[in-house]
Amino acid sequence: MFETLKNIGIKVDADYFDIRYEKKSETKIIFDGKELTQLTSNSTDGYVLRVLKDGGLASIAFTRFEEAEKAIKQVLENARLIAKNSQKKVVLAPVEVKKERFIPHLNQDPRKLSIDEKLELTRRYNEIPLRVKKIATTHIGYLEVSREKYFISSEGAEIAEELVTTRINGTITSRDGNLIQTVRVGIGGSDGFGRLRNQDEHFEKKTSIALQLLRAEPIPAGNYNVILNQSMAGVFTHEAFGHFSEADLIEDNPTMREKMKLNAQLGSEILNIKDDPTIPHQLGFYKYDDEGVEAKPTQLLKNGVLVGRLHSRRTATVFGEPPNGHCVAEDFRYAPIIRMGTIFIEPDRFTLDQLLEELGDGYYIIDAKGGQTSGENFTFGAQYGYVVKKGKLGSMVRDINISGNLYKTLMNISMIGNDLELCQIGGCGKGQLNIRSCNGSPHILIKDVVIGGI
Repeated sequence: MFETLKNIGIKVDADYFDIRYEKKSETKIIFDGKELTQLTSNSTDGYVLRVLKDGGLASIAFTRFEEAEKAIKQVLENARLIAKNSQKKVVLAPVEVKKERFIPHLNQDPRKLSIDEKLELTRRYNEIPLRVKKIATTHIGYLEVSREKYFISSEGAEIAEELVTTRINGTITSRDGNLIQTVRVGIGGSDGFGRLRNQDEHFEKKTSIALQLLRAEPIPAGNYNVILNQSMAGVFTHEAFGHFSEADLIEDNPTMREKMKLNAQLGSEILNIKDDPTIPHQLGFYKYDDEGVEAKPTQLLKNGVLVGRLHSRRTATVFGEPPNGHCVAEDFRYAPIIRMGTIFIEPDRFTLDQLLEELGDGYYIIDAKGGQTSGENFTFGAQYGYVVKKGKLGSMVRDINISGNLYKTLMNISMIGNDLELCQIGGCGKGQLNIRSCNGSPHILIKDVVIGGI
């Protein structure tokens, strides 16, 4: 494939170019209740050509080698028009040129297993909640996505890498009269089908929670000290803080660039946040981004101080900061954009029991359930929680929304646990879909959080 890409490249008259070819395969199995409603497998492939000409950077996607000459002509014309009509000339930060073929180790490659085996495992997990009285329905599916990527550049890079993602996830819905409660369930990762096996206990636990929620009381609205579990704190880290660490989102926003200046004290002194796509066996793992840049662990906050951000080669030049391999595309249809890999709050030394003791009275908030951000303000739903009295867990509560200001909340983080967990089911919809975007955290204690309820 490298030779095919080079045959395209020799026809490109540009200051810089790169070409990415991908073969993408996808398998989906979906159950709605007891009914199998989808079972599909498909494979597609294509090319993305990026060129830099006279300071204009443009990209084009095409699906057949025979379309290359037409695509080259079009993308060069687009780059010239961008250069002519833009005052900002693109300069790509220098990076080490790599030549490597990287195939990650998989614990059971799902591509070598039969569709029957995948179907039966999904069916088994789906049947666990359906055997229980008061479970009204389920929506549970299997998703497998593999990307075989080949990348060359005019600088001499030649990189091949495979990304394989598997998961079984969805929702379990309980019902008692007119009261309906829904709980999210999910297992998965990027290290093979083996991760999906022997996970009955996870589906049994989520089924139990769906039933308990039918007896839970709605949470009273107010301001409270709270503990967020790993899922809830991880989503907060990704959504409320992480996106402002992506250089392209603040590049043309003077207010946010001022607030997100390096060396600014944004959070409490105990708070450290990192993005690290190089952690093996995790959902967000990759070796090279889609600009051919080797992924690097990037410290974002250190003792509450902003010390880094996520970059493409272009924004690294704009900000005068080093590139770090965080420019990722959904697939061959797209040019890459800046994305988080595995973003997380780094653990401290405290146990959950110590956090509960420090909390005293408040709430223990568990598992994210959607949300939104508007500038530096956020609102997130939680699947459920517990009343905490004198450091002890009490009754379950539901209908929870937490909201606040990012910077105030970062400052109000007063204690961090020692129990870091990274999500198995991720995803981010910034511009393109990234199913491997991963987040995590230990338990964290936050003071004075606004909770919307009854």
